[in-house]
Amino acid sequence: MKCKRQWAVGVLLGFTAVGSLFAGGSKAQGSAAGPSVQTVTIKVGDNWGGTHPMAAALDTVFKPQIEQASGGTLKVDVYHDGTLGNEGDLWNGVRNGTIEVAIVGTPMNQEYPTMLISDWPFLYRDLTHAKNVWTGPIAEEINREFHQKFPTVSMLAWGPNSARTFTSNKPLTSVDEFRGQKFRMPGNPIHVGIAENLGASAQVIPLGELFSALETGVVDGQDNGMVTVISQAFYEVQKYLYETNHIIATLEIVVSQSFYNSLTPEQQKIVADAAKATTVKAWDDYIKSVDNDRQFLRDKGVIVTPTTAADQQRIIELIQPLTDKLYAENAWAKPLTDRIKAVQ
Repeated sequence: MKCKRQWAVGVLLGFTAVGSLFAGGSKAQGSAAGPSVQTVTIKVGDNWGGTHPMAAALDTVFKPQIEQASGGTLKVDVYHDGTLGNEGDLWNGVRNGTIEVAIVGTPMNQEYPTMLISDWPFLYRDLTHAKNVWTGPIAEEINREFHQKFPTVSMLAWGPNSARTFTSNKPLTSVDEFRGQKFRMPGNPIHVGIAENLGASAQVIPLGELFSALETGVVDGQDNGMVTVISQAFYEVQKYLYETNHIIATLEIVVSQSFYNSLTPEQQKIVADAAKATTVKAWDDYIKSVDNDRQFLRDKGVIVTPTTAADQQRIIELIQPLTDKLYAENAWAKPLTDRIKAVQ
């Protein structure tokens, strides 16, 4: 009897041990010296096609760097093209913790006007200047202020959206041709103000609905970088592109603070380091892509017209009422834009 009882206890313990291996979800492989570790999945959402430099860098840098550096304890699932929702959805998802990481522009600028700096017109000397600003100390400073404003979110890094241009189905090769046209503009006062100061009308439409709005003539055109015109296939429904480069816009990698707090300090560093590496790669790839993007659009039949120095100066003069208003309404703006202009 004693032997049978020992045998029964041994079998029971064996089943219990096996069951424990399968309890609690996915686990990273353990070592001989220690137990297996729970694998944490990070959902990452953006609104861009996979060819956009920020979207591409999520696939080629963010995901593999985190998974490799964490030894499999972190798994990254990337969802492009608004699969997890539009920009507002992504921002709200990160704020309430239903999405771990998102790449957004500035859907929070009405609550935190300092984020208007992401869309400030004619702020940089060139794309390299913009990269140096948003991979340097100014970005780190705003990240800290941002977290104070939004304690449930941390901002990890700033990458490129694009140098914004205007496209249209109607002729758009000079400053005078803005007048009377209807443009889709993002829902912030800078973009809307630029269109109106140039004599056009502005309509706010989510990016995911923009192709249809252009195709059906709800609006004549829109403003985005050439990289976005390509990744969203707007060249199929637009004839003219005026290369104004009026804004060098950014995209920010934001993380849910409740999720971030659930990670170990080592995992937090892995995620933060990967975010910074992702944006550096995206800036470098974007800067290299501009000439190729221009040629691609011309090959697709789009009439691309760069602005002359005189055209650009005229645009700056026409939007001066907007710039004056922004400075008057935001005490932080003049000191911050002066610091940005001084970055080498």
